[in-house]
Amino acid sequence: MESKIDTRQRFGWCGSMLSIALLACLLVLSACSNEHGGSTANRISLSGSTSVSPFAEHLAELYQKRHLGTAINVQSLGSTAGIQAAINGVAEIGMSSRALKKEEADKLDQVVIARDALAVIVHPSSPVASLTLTEVQKIFLGQITNWRELGGADATIVLVTREAGSGTFGAFEELLLKGAHPVASALRQGSNGAIRQVVSGDPNAIGYISLGIVDVSVKAVAINGVQPSVQHVLENKYKFVRPFMFVWRKGIALSSLAQSYVDYVLSADSQAELEKLGLVRGAVQ
Repeated sequence: MESKIDTRQRFGWCGSMLSIALLACLLVLSACSNEHGGSTANRISLSGSTSVSPFAEHLAELYQKRHLGTAINVQSLGSTAGIQAAINGVAEIGMSSRALKKEEADKLDQVVIARDALAVIVHPSSPVASLTLTEVQKIFLGQITNWRELGGADATIVLVTREAGSGTFGAFEELLLKGAHPVASALRQGSNGAIRQVVSGDPNAIGYISLGIVDVSVKAVAINGVQPSVQHVLENKYKFVRPFMFVWRKGIALSSLAQSYVDYVLSADSQAELEKLGLVRGAVQ
């Protein structure tokens, strides 16, 4: 027969476990009840475009230095995931590097925080410095497969592209491929940084990334004789430009911290900071 001591110990253990379970439930309910996607008075979450993320995070760090005690969490999940997170209220602010589809725009408010040029990149040692738009299209559609056809070495072209669902992938298809899809054999990467890394390590590779993260490890090629640059975007000479946007649920006011951060990103100082990093001011000049 079970002793009274054993019975008490069992009920004591069960009571402790029940208390822990109840506490966990309360924490979950508290999180789920927040109408601002898990945000609190001193914490907000942003989710979405891997292209926008590093710039949003950089400005978030500067903002937090000015506003001690605040926390801005930036998650890189891709534009489509960020848009859905904003629609579903999982994140208070979504980040997108592509224009919204009509059904998305019907559910979201949006603001363009900057504009970004898409740059086609090759290895720094590549003799190819300029391509026509038609050549770019033929390369990524698998119709030109050897650098020899473009004045380069006798070597197979290694294509590097983003995964479907990313804003960079969607913008590249729309702006440069005119709606066509890159050949299936292209290497798929999860971020612009990953594309840059692959191209920087392979003399036969070609890819495309945000102009804002082009550095000395890769070479951006001119398209139709125009080099991708902030100045050429401002002069409307370089046409392959996409928006960097913040989005949030339509009809629901941002929390005070989120609104303060958005205002900060759109301020003259922050816009100048983004220009230093290779982006173009959000408002079309």
